[in-house]
Amino acid sequence: MNRAPKKGRDKISEMVLQQASKDTQKYGIELIDVMFKRVNYIQSVREKVYSRMISERKRIAAEKRSLGEGRKAEILGKVDRELKEITSEAKRKATEIRGEADAEATKLYGESYSKNVDFYFFQKSLESYRNIIGENTSLILSPNSELLQYLESTEER
Repeated sequence: MNRAPKKGRDKISEMVLQQASKDTQKYGIELIDVMFKRVNYIQSVREKVYSRMISERKRIAAEKRSLGEGRKAEILGKVDRELKEITSEAKRKATEIRGEADAEATKLYGESYSKNVDFYFFQKSLESYRNIIGENTSLILSPNSELLQYLESTEER
């Protein structure tokens, strides 16, 4: 008998129970159930069974991995979306705060400079020189230079 059973364990169990019940009734024995403790397949069938079991496990593993990758992509997408929302809100607040601070600074500068116009022009010329002049820079100024005018006027005071 070198062929693989095509009926399955339950069907074979049922067939054995029916056949054995006929024989045991002669002796007054009623069979209720038959169970197989172990099935020893022949080598060729065993290899097919193991091969089928391995391929089934691989299929299940691939399915689980696929589900895991899908869930991972879903979670990463959600995290990325939340990160963008948080970053966007933080940038908006930072811009708003920076704008308020600039407005306040402009107001304070305006108030200070309106009280002393000469100081305003002096401050602006210093800012210009700071932006123009680098480290180790020599500067040659004419006597009519605005910077010299401010320095001379402060010496007179």
